[in-house]
Amino acid sequence: MKPLLVLTIILHGIMLHGQTVFPTPTQATVNDGQLVLQRKVSVCTADTAAPGLDILRTKVLGSIPIKWTTRASKAEICWQTDSTMPSEGYRIQINRKQIVVSARDKGGFTYAAQTLRQLAESRDKTLIFGCADIQDAPRMQWRGFMLDSGRQFQQVATIKKYIDMASMLKMNYFHWHLTEGLGWRIEIKRYPRLAQVGGQVGHGAEQQGFYTQQEIREIVEYAARRNVTVVPEIDMPGHAEAAISAYPELGCFGQPIDIPQTGFTHNIFCSGKDEVINFLKNVLDEVCTLFPSPYIHLGGDEAPKGNWEKCAYCQGRIASYGLKDCHDLQLWFSAQMAGHLKKKGRKAIFWGDVVYSDGYPLPDNAVIQWWNYRGHKDLALRNAFKQHCPVICSPNYYTYLNFPVTPWRGYAEDRTFGLAEAYLHNPADKISYDGDNSAMGISCALWTDYGVTEAMIDERLFPRILALAELMWHQGQRTDFATFYRNIQQREEWFIRQGYNFGPALKQEADL
Repeated sequence: MKPLLVLTIILHGIMLHGQTVFPTPTQATVNDGQLVLQRKVSVCTADTAAPGLDILRTKVLGSIPIKWTTRASKAEICWQTDSTMPSEGYRIQINRKQIVVSARDKGGFTYAAQTLRQLAESRDKTLIFGCADIQDAPRMQWRGFMLDSGRQFQQVATIKKYIDMASMLKMNYFHWHLTEGLGWRIEIKRYPRLAQVGGQVGHGAEQQGFYTQQEIREIVEYAARRNVTVVPEIDMPGHAEAAISAYPELGCFGQPIDIPQTGFTHNIFCSGKDEVINFLKNVLDEVCTLFPSPYIHLGGDEAPKGNWEKCAYCQGRIASYGLKDCHDLQLWFSAQMAGHLKKKGRKAIFWGDVVYSDGYPLPDNAVIQWWNYRGHKDLALRNAFKQHCPVICSPNYYTYLNFPVTPWRGYAEDRTFGLAEAYLHNPADKISYDGDNSAMGISCALWTDYGVTEAMIDERLFPRILALAELMWHQGQRTDFATFYRNIQQREEWFIRQGYNFGPALKQEADL
């Protein structure tokens, strides 16, 4: 009898019978032999609607029909619950006769299916899997991808495409930036002009439009089936020009305003008017009915206070509450909004700007998203920890994938980075994600400044997002960069077949 070949691999960037999985499983044992599936495949499950099976049907088996069974001994694929597995973890055992998938929860089954999707080799209506035993679980709780639909409007099909991508790369949060100076993208029934007027203020290509509540519910449900939670961002008090153009009374002076086609202005929501506070709470009420996410992002970044300094309402608020200055007023404003969400059982995420200095206390449901590494290094991170706020790490060096590999439009050389920087030198990778006084996780971002249209998105994301997915998911030792990059090159055609085109990875490639 031919001896069984067993090779245990615990390094990052493993090859399983010639197939590289991104992000790489924690541990795998590669065995001799193959499982060949063709014609009709028998699948054993207690529930044909169980998590992950939709991905198995559509992304793994494809046109191969399924025969459902409850007898594991007769099945070629078994889906079984194992309460001893870690949350979002899974085990895949592949032998010459059968695949057995074990997990304890929706996330584990979803990510097992995504791993099978990458392991399957298709040959003339036949699927081939190399025999292996894989055990896997995530490094961190929060693994996110943010898409800016405020500056540039994307079609519903495009939003779903990147939710699919997030799930494929084992990310579990889709942070959806829905309001911006250049566009208000979410339908609010109580205030229809927000979308009808605010959704049309941009002058460029793909800058007009909004998502109806029906479309939003469809997207939220679509994401949930892929173990992705959609976290909406309603930016306040800054980046509010589109909303103020629809309802001028939301600004300090109640006057029509100009819409900046780049950047932002002093036209932010007035914090001194009670009616503005009530308006925004009403907006959040509708947002909460649309998004079951435990987190609602309230922005809070880049809110210049020039108008507040001159506004009688804002200055009156500062005096009546004994606030120190306009930054303190923003903290008061943020606390009112977070407190409103707390009553609904939600947590409020704020960009790190709100903790650059001390002031009015935020409630205990506040989460800080650290982003401005270029401007303030880890100041927001340190101050958030000092205030005992949970932190999501999103430093613009090196998680902002709108920063190109080489200079482009508004991005000079000092706002560029390649795959190596994202993988080897990421400030977010140096933070603790285990135990008390640690961060929740990492979120990467694709902002659409300077007209990043739908056709450009893939090549901004790939292949650098693969490095970020590795940092979020993989536990343990990583491979050297040269090997990691070779594995990406080996897998590029597979990602292209899934519908994701690659841009340059390294600066020297972009210069060719």
